Amino acid sequence: MTSGAPNIDIVALDRVEITLAPWAWDFAARHRAEIDRHFAALQRERAQIWNGRVVLLNRCAIGDGVLRGSCFETDYASFIAWREWGFPDRGVYNFFAAAALRAADGAYLLGEMAPYTAGAPQLCFPCGTPEPDDVDAGGACDLGGNLSRELMEETGINIGELDAALGWTAVRDRGYLALIKRLTARENAGELRARILRHLACDAHPEFSDIRVVRGPADFDPRMPRFVVAFLKAAWQ
Repeated sequence: MTSGAPNIDIVALDRVEITLAPWAWDFAARHRAEIDRHFAALQRERAQIWNGRVVLLNRCAIGDGVLRGSCFETDYASFIAWREWGFPDRGVYNFFAAAALRAADGAYLLGEMAPYTAGAPQLCFPCGTPEPDDVDAGGACDLGGNLSRELMEETGINIGELDAALGWTAVRDRGYLALIKRLTARENAGELRARILRHLACDAHPEFSDIRVVRGPADFDPRMPRFVVAFLKAAWQ
């Protein structure tokens, strides 16, 4: 891996192979009562949040351009507590596919997370933590399918309209492992932003409340996660 910033690693991948396997997460069991209290407080603040099921990574290795790993299923309350408490279990990662949506004029578009979401007020690429439905009958995590779904839900854009870069860019930052795919649209940034805003206006509870256009380091914002900034810096080198 190459270092994109302190404690951040970036590596180009040809492919990703992650499979689901049963695993008992000691963190979730030991802190059950604290987790439940934490999630109840979060729901009082943001009633839209519910305790579904997500998939996290607990083992991975990279070699010959391939990331291979194993993931496990857990509840959203345990995941969000682990994330907000600073990733106390260092052997677990929040892995996800992220769409680096690039306009035809070279600008990237980021979504501002809506105030009622757990990610508010971050500025992010379209993405989402995988769910059990993203695992196929053979136990493989379908990151391509997850990426397509999140992109459609959050922007209204069908991934088939975009030019997709080969492979992935993995950005590892503390408990995050972002698997980023650059997707280039045929519209310029203004047209693409307007199109996405029309989609958001038709959604009663959109994930994004606004869309930001980023053309260079001068547009960086403290609300951008470090993995987003690291990817963009590498992309502009």
